[in-house]
Amino acid sequence: MSIVKTEAELAAIYGGVSEASLVKEIDFLSEGYQAFVTHSPFAILSTVGPEGTDASPRGDKPGFVHIASPRELLMPDRRGNNRIDSLRNIVRDPRCSLMFMVPGNANVLRVNGLAEIDVDPELCARFDIDGKSPRSVVRLRIEKAYFQCARAIMRADLWGDHDAPHLPTPGQLMKEITNGSFDGATYDREWPARAKTSLW
Repeated sequence: MSIVKTEAELAAIYGGVSEASLVKEIDFLSEGYQAFVTHSPFAILSTVGPEGTDASPRGDKPGFVHIASPRELLMPDRRGNNRIDSLRNIVRDPRCSLMFMVPGNANVLRVNGLAEIDVDPELCARFDIDGKSPRSVVRLRIEKAYFQCARAIMRADLWGDHDAPHLPTPGQLMKEITNGSFDGATYDREWPARAKTSLW
């Protein structure tokens, strides 16, 4: 059988872990890890719920995730598609992860912990942009924090100078998966103006 099913089998294939891979994991944000959060304009929020897992992109101006303390992060929930998959998961299962990325830097910061949704008006108002407050703030109590080595971003040449590939537009994708019943052309035409007025 070629399918690995036990931790012992994995250990036999991959061997031991390096000292550097272990010492970088801590249960709080060091000053260096805090700098990473402060300069990050983009993070991936991972949650888990009864229906399975979810990964959601989150982005804003650098430092959009606030450091309440070395053991707690605050992330405003900005406007989106209202599916609230991540928030629904958090209220049912608090296990949560954030992966922070900084353009031009090949390392990422991974933060794992337990999350909750806070709708306190004063807290939400702290995250106002152009007079618009988020409807909620995700509080993440940190249990693990560590940086990921740079190999993945180096292999991907993620921050390189790339020509954008020709990909289907959102409207074209929705028209395709609805067998033509969705008006994709209108969606694509109206989206840029709608996005400009609904970022926050």
